[in-house]
Amino acid sequence: MRVVVTGGCGFIGRRLALKLLEQGALPNPSGGMDEIESLVLFDIGEPTPPIPPDPRLSIVTGDICSDVDIGALIGPSVDVVYHFAAVVSSGAEADFDLGMRVNFDGARTVLEACRKLETGPRFIFSSSVAAYGGDMPSVIEDGTAMTPQTSYGSQKAMCELLVNDYTRKGFVDGRTLRLPTVVVRPGKPNKAASTWASSIIREPLQGQEAVCPVAADQAMWCLSPRRVVDAFIRAVGLSGETIGANRAIAIPGTTHTVREMLDALASVAGDSVVARVRWEPDADIQAIVSGWPTHFNPVRGAALGFSHDSGMVEIIEAFIEDELGGSFIS
Repeated sequence: MRVVVTGGCGFIGRRLALKLLEQGALPNPSGGMDEIESLVLFDIGEPTPPIPPDPRLSIVTGDICSDVDIGALIGPSVDVVYHFAAVVSSGAEADFDLGMRVNFDGARTVLEACRKLETGPRFIFSSSVAAYGGDMPSVIEDGTAMTPQTSYGSQKAMCELLVNDYTRKGFVDGRTLRLPTVVVRPGKPNKAASTWASSIIREPLQGQEAVCPVAADQAMWCLSPRRVVDAFIRAVGLSGETIGANRAIAIPGTTHTVREMLDALASVAGDSVVARVRWEPDADIQAIVSGWPTHFNPVRGAALGFSHDSGMVEIIEAFIEDELGGSFIS
């Protein structure tokens, strides 16, 4: 089978690619496994650091909104398309036109390329809890309406509806994963409004100071990178009949306040590591994050076999093992 990953050189795309190359196959809706013969990562630039060479792996750079680039990328032999390419939350809010172009127009371009295949490839879209907002119930249920209060959330919500409709028409076999905030992300802080949730863990463990721009009682719905990758692999093997008409699935996570995150960090690494976090309130970031839901009851996602971490300690320990070689600076 041939697999394409847009945004494939980014954090999640890269981790997924390495996992797919390691296991060499993806589950199919019939209950079997399909060997991966070709894995193509598409992004705006080359991966940094480079991904180890593999005869099954190709790196393609281009414009996510280019009919020519995407048409050349998604050819008749493509079986599975993962669509991760996106402008992050604060970036989409600061530049409406850029967010619409990449997050909405880009998704439509990829969906149209899949439509032209006339084979209904499996299409897995990465959405976000930012699709909710406004006057929300205390606990988000599977049937809670999407009422986003940011441009990023609106763009994700619109794409979710597109995936449903393209699936209904038989153009793709869609699956949308509505993800919690992914913690802990490696690398450096980005423009996402949630970037601090990784920074307050990542930087202190590496002997660096980190800034927390939100209140200590701010809660966040979280999921580790390990569980996210597992979820995207599991999604491919679900049958359309099992998922049903609504292809958007809320993925289980765990809720933690900032204080609870730092308490977990202290239990794993000690108070001296937590002392590297300083508080610098940012009203703009606080306003965006406060508009996101924090408690969910994802009955459907759990029934479909998606799982969450046991808690923040597991998330932190996984980061130390996966990204820091098993050690940290105390």
